[in-house]
Amino acid sequence: MSHVPSPNEIPWGPPPKLYRVGEIVRHTGFSRQTIHNYTTMGLIKERERTRAGHRLYGEEVFQTLAVITTLRESKTLSEIRDVLQAQGLIDDSGSTDLTSGSATL
Repeated sequence: MSHVPSPNEIPWGPPPKLYRVGEIVRHTGFSRQTIHNYTTMGLIKERERTRAGHRLYGEEVFQTLAVITTLRESKTLSEIRDVLQAQGLIDDSGSTDLTSGSATL
């Protein structure tokens, strides 16, 4: 009888999901304009674009937006950028760090 691998033993997984702006708006309550502004300011960064030019964001954008939401209560957007850089969520150019896994406040 052959061994049936458990889910943890499978050497591959589904590709990470990429989200359009509308999906982020629907799941977070942020407006399209806010997502656009945060992208322009370098607080979040799209992973890629569709052929039609639509921005696609990685799953980590939800973590970054949660941090931004918490920090908006007491900090300016410039101060938030500094915190995100210090936590490794964005690099010095304002790009989202796609490999970071933690965001401790």
